[in-house]
Amino acid sequence: MMCGIFGCILKNGDAAPIIHAALKRLEYRGYDSVGEVTIHEGKLFIKKDQGKIDEVHAIHNLDDLPGRIGIGHTRWATHGAPYEVNAHPHTDCNGQIAVVHNGIIENFSELKKELEERGHVFRSKTDTEVISHIIEEELKEGRALAEAVYSAVEQLEGSYAIAVVSAKEPNKIVCARKESPLVVGVAENAVYFASDIPAFLPLTNTAVIVEDGELVVLDDKGYEIRKLADGSLVSRKPEVIDWSPEMAEKKGYPHFMLKEIHEQPLCLRNTLRLQEQYLDLMTTFLDRAGEVFLVACGTSYHACLAASYMFSKLSMLATHPIIASEFVEQHGRAINIDSVLLAVSQSGETADTLEAVECARQRAATVLGLTNIIGSTLTRVARAYVCQQSGPEIGVAATKTFTSQLSVLSQLALRLAKKRGKVSHVEIEQLEEKLEQIPDIVEKVIETQEEKIKQLAKKYRDKQCFFFLGRGVSSASALEGRLKLLEIAYAPALAFPAGESKHGPISLIEPGFPVIFVCPKDDTRKTIVGNIMEMKARGASIIAVVEEGDEEVKGLADDYIEIPRGMPEVLSPIPYVIPQQLFAYYMAVERNCDPDQPRNLAKSVTVK
Repeated sequence: MMCGIFGCILKNGDAAPIIHAALKRLEYRGYDSVGEVTIHEGKLFIKKDQGKIDEVHAIHNLDDLPGRIGIGHTRWATHGAPYEVNAHPHTDCNGQIAVVHNGIIENFSELKKELEERGHVFRSKTDTEVISHIIEEELKEGRALAEAVYSAVEQLEGSYAIAVVSAKEPNKIVCARKESPLVVGVAENAVYFASDIPAFLPLTNTAVIVEDGELVVLDDKGYEIRKLADGSLVSRKPEVIDWSPEMAEKKGYPHFMLKEIHEQPLCLRNTLRLQEQYLDLMTTFLDRAGEVFLVACGTSYHACLAASYMFSKLSMLATHPIIASEFVEQHGRAINIDSVLLAVSQSGETADTLEAVECARQRAATVLGLTNIIGSTLTRVARAYVCQQSGPEIGVAATKTFTSQLSVLSQLALRLAKKRGKVSHVEIEQLEEKLEQIPDIVEKVIETQEEKIKQLAKKYRDKQCFFFLGRGVSSASALEGRLKLLEIAYAPALAFPAGESKHGPISLIEPGFPVIFVCPKDDTRKTIVGNIMEMKARGASIIAVVEEGDEEVKGLADDYIEIPRGMPEVLSPIPYVIPQQLFAYYMAVERNCDPDQPRNLAKSVTVK
């Protein structure tokens, strides 16, 4: 997730080339800048810059840093564009402390303000830099480095795997973890830490997994783990990792796509850590708009389609979800200074989306952006933008991108509803509470339903065509489920609002034809039950994604997948798409297709 971190303490030899090679092994995670720091004779030596590792090495020679102890970082920007000054490591005012960080510090603005009032000078736009300055303050109080880190992380809200070195204690590396991954590697003449096992797998296959809420001190004697909650010592034996390097990159999962489906709970937690001021700015622009267009392609378009229901139901704001390649022809001449265009693009470089953006800008419309890549073209041309915080996505078929975009868009809809006073405080609070629970709900869906979905894929793998049907906001979920199956299992499929069934598509139904219904218990449920009966009467095999305990629909279905009960209608696309992602994945596996590299497709479509 997000960034790659690595560090080592060697009994002898130079750390820098080891760090350089380890960061190369983390390249698959995606990154926009790189940096290293080593300690030698009581001083810190740092090299960092934007760009790929080989580019930065060609300019700066990353191997030419003295010392047997050091830490390194590959950065995926979440705060601050990918410039040299924002690359890690980040230091304190005196250049005595260096920090690398994977994750998101959600209260960094408040912490930064307090530190600046105390006279600290910040160089970067990152959230990470506050950590080095807090540790500087703690060391001023006379604390040892481990105690200072312990005290610092108590002040942090958000997710982090951090590693800290200090010129004052030159034989130590101190790490701490909350949510973001961290693992220690143990060898005879060295000790390592990393965000992922592949970083040190060629050096040692003996690893210690650091759990949430733990602090680790590495030194010449090895490692010591303590609980952040009470400082108590943790005894944990190393385990031998028998993964191949390729398996290790995927954390033992057979494909990146499955790994990324499983990462969605963490991604969704990160999307709930967006900076309030950016959401407020976006909300203000949306509130003032004469008309709002939600413009995107593929999966991002489906997120926009779901969002149009959210904005309508919560904020009483009519929005127009438009496929980007059609925007100029369909609406280009009608755009004016009162128009707002919210462009959604994972890469921020999608050619059709950028063409729509340019058309809107030329006609003086306000352009807003939602993307996963800070520094992308979309972030540069948008009046305001939000980063969806889902981290690098290696699999070509978008999974965590979709749910992260939905989470951000639902937050915007909720914020706008609050601003406009269109929904009661009680309902807003209930929705906000449920939004906070969604990461846990998604986790539960994966844990409880995955094996069942795997069996469904075995049952239906030879079917030639599928329908995906939903009503209301669930029609967007159905479209996304259908796209995933098309993309990676090459199974012809149709998706449409279920009310359209009798207007043509039902003519395809014959005995055994599989129809997947997305049917949460919402205002559309009674009518979708009628659609299920229509299909069933003509011999269709019904697969239903239903709320737990919905006995009526379960009784009508040949197969069903259950989602925890109590999910509000406007938020339902997030958990209800998860089984469809898993079904597409396992169908691809059953049909001997590579889910990570579907034929004829690219991750980012940068040509029209």
